[in-house]
Amino acid sequence: MRFRIVVAFSLLLAGLLPGARAQEPEIPLLWDAKERLPKPDLSALPRLRFLTTTDFPPFNFLDDQGRLSGFHVDLARAICARLELADKCQIQAVPWDELQAALELGEGEAIVAGLAVTAETRAAYAFSRPYLQFPARFVVLKSKPLSEPIYERLQGKPVGVVAGSAHERMLQDYFGGVKAVPLPDEEALHAELKAGRIDAAFGDGMRLSFWLADAESEKCCRFAGGPYLAPEYLGTGLAIATRADDALLPAAFDYALQEISAKGIFAELYLRYFPIGFY
Repeated sequence: MRFRIVVAFSLLLAGLLPGARAQEPEIPLLWDAKERLPKPDLSALPRLRFLTTTDFPPFNFLDDQGRLSGFHVDLARAICARLELADKCQIQAVPWDELQAALELGEGEAIVAGLAVTAETRAAYAFSRPYLQFPARFVVLKSKPLSEPIYERLQGKPVGVVAGSAHERMLQDYFGGVKAVPLPDEEALHAELKAGRIDAAFGDGMRLSFWLADAESEKCCRFAGGPYLAPEYLGTGLAIATRADDALLPAAFDYALQEISAKGIFAELYLRYFPIGFY
């Protein structure tokens, strides 16, 4: 499954998937445009090195030239530019299981590698505010579109979801009128939807967006309704991590992230790496 997602992402960026932009992406807005955050003084900072990995496309990966690339890489560079630290900015890839040790040993100042904010990670790191959240989405056959309100349209209808997942719990709690159909994995979920044996599939919007772009979907389907953000089921999203005792950099990252959002830079990066948006 992971291989197919990576291949789909590569083809999507290359413009080789027909209809890749059939649905106009919505840009996630996580910042209050009226809020004004102060710009911290980082003039005494000798270096700002971001630590990432190479195995989380489209966020961080090696391109066909062997160069470190991805959404996180470009986001880190944009942050450095907003903080006027481009000449001090570095990005280094290390294995996932070495990230925390590298940060604690001073080999970097921050981790931008898809680290989720949880009670466990909060005990080990200080975090910026989230820069991206992963909503749940419904996907339906193009031949059987659904209009709002989705909740009413799906009353009593079979909706597939991966068994034992947070999305199954969310579907049962938020959409109690649907007939939940637990399935063993995402491949089975996709197959049941394509065959028309369920009226909709419910799951992670990002992963579903890559399946929609994949040739395996045969352009059968599209998003309907949503997005549905539920931190109590799906977590609070991705954030930049620093050492737990660092109070300066998280505030600096918050300032830069808000500026990036306000100036349209975040939207540009999102559309670059997620042409079929999951919002």
